[in-house]
Amino acid sequence: MGGRCSCFSFSLCGCCRFKSKLPRSSDPENRGGEDDKLKWQCFREYKLDELRAATGGFSIENVVSEHGEKAPNVVYKGKLPDGDSLIAVKRFNKSAWPDTRQFLDEAKTVGQLRSQRLANLLGCCYEGDERLLVAEFMPNETLSKHLFHWENQPLKWGMRLRVALYLAQALEYCSIKGRSLYHDLNAYRVLFDKDCNPRLSCFGLMKNSRDGKSYSTNLAFTPPEYMKTGRINAESVIYSFGTILLDLLSGKHIPPSHALDLIREKNFQMLMDSCLEGHFSIEDGTELVRIASRCLQYEPRDRPNPKSVVTSLNALQKQTDVSSVVLMEITNQPPVENAKEIDSLSPFGEACSRIDLTAIHEMLEKSGYKDDEGATNELSFQMWTSELQEALNGRKRADAAFKTKDFNTAIESYTAFIENGSMVSPTVYARRCLCYLMNNRAQEALGDAMQAQVASPDWSTALYLQAAALFSLGMENDACEMLKDGSILESKTKGK
Repeated sequence: MGGRCSCFSFSLCGCCRFKSKLPRSSDPENRGGEDDKLKWQCFREYKLDELRAATGGFSIENVVSEHGEKAPNVVYKGKLPDGDSLIAVKRFNKSAWPDTRQFLDEAKTVGQLRSQRLANLLGCCYEGDERLLVAEFMPNETLSKHLFHWENQPLKWGMRLRVALYLAQALEYCSIKGRSLYHDLNAYRVLFDKDCNPRLSCFGLMKNSRDGKSYSTNLAFTPPEYMKTGRINAESVIYSFGTILLDLLSGKHIPPSHALDLIREKNFQMLMDSCLEGHFSIEDGTELVRIASRCLQYEPRDRPNPKSVVTSLNALQKQTDVSSVVLMEITNQPPVENAKEIDSLSPFGEACSRIDLTAIHEMLEKSGYKDDEGATNELSFQMWTSELQEALNGRKRADAAFKTKDFNTAIESYTAFIENGSMVSPTVYARRCLCYLMNNRAQEALGDAMQAQVASPDWSTALYLQAAALFSLGMENDACEMLKDGSILESKTKGK
């Protein structure tokens, strides 16, 4: 093992041929190529010592996977002996692939894929109990980072449309090549290469043979058929693609059921990322919402295929002559590794970093509704005299329960207020968020904290509560990023 080509045959392998000319853009295999000459690296088997040396002995400093070294399957950044080639090395847990032959066959099959829309699989290693995959390293972070945890500026509309198209093209290519199943497609799986072009990670094309799980994310984002059968199909991947379109539209990770409610109510303002206001046409926004809705249809047969999605998204591209580097305007900032490294957290931020729910409750109770002043509520006279009064009475009951720490009653009453729809109150979402945390319902808490941010984008409390919910879900890196975002936002608002 080590150093030899592991393709089934040269007649099947597209990775071993030197391509003197890029295919036409209509070819899904290599859309978007920049170089006149491109040589795909051949899939090979690596020795464990090679990968150990490349990753500095699997050093914690080289961990790049989203949940750090706590992830069940950790991804490391590595450098090959030539000094120039950077690689991503995914190291599976010991029990993931007990059958060596199955692992090798699966890796070889995925390793035959070669596309500029993929972070391609370069090789594997299977010494003893070790199971490792080697892929192209993408240096410019994940879509999750650029959408949810941006620091200097949000992802531009033109770049969001490009991400959607390139991702759809990647799925189309995989489908044509007989690999239509992609496991746990989400914003973490979309990576940006050195030219800031989005690519789909090849790791999701490999199925964990022992546990058979296709989704590690919260079940609120999984396709309905997976909830019923525990299995996915090609249409399930399109559903997951639809959730990414929601991410691109909203700049948040909104559960599909909630997003579809907003779409049915034509409440696009609540759905769209407020940072994009004035930067896209109503027609283009409406069309992307329509595409997302099609992908999120309950019945798999009602969802479009990748080719249809690519055609629809192609029509939305307006900045094809602008490079991704220009659209992204990336500035490299070191990621937040630990909450302790974040300077000048407010008392509320500190409480959220410790998940000190008692302190959070006291501060929310003390602050009352003063932070609702920025929330817009257009009310008719009739609503002031009837529906609004009913809603306010319900909120009083909820507030009384919240004050006495009767959190179950508070949840019911705040829910009734929200469903009444007469007013939008970020504070109500924040209070119900805490109630959910008190009841060990962290996922619902995260949803409410996100809704509080939608209602009041400049409210740091909403970001801090998202951090507390993320800590509760075990997503420490994301939580630390959210704490940092909250601290930055709080500093900006205080400086106004």
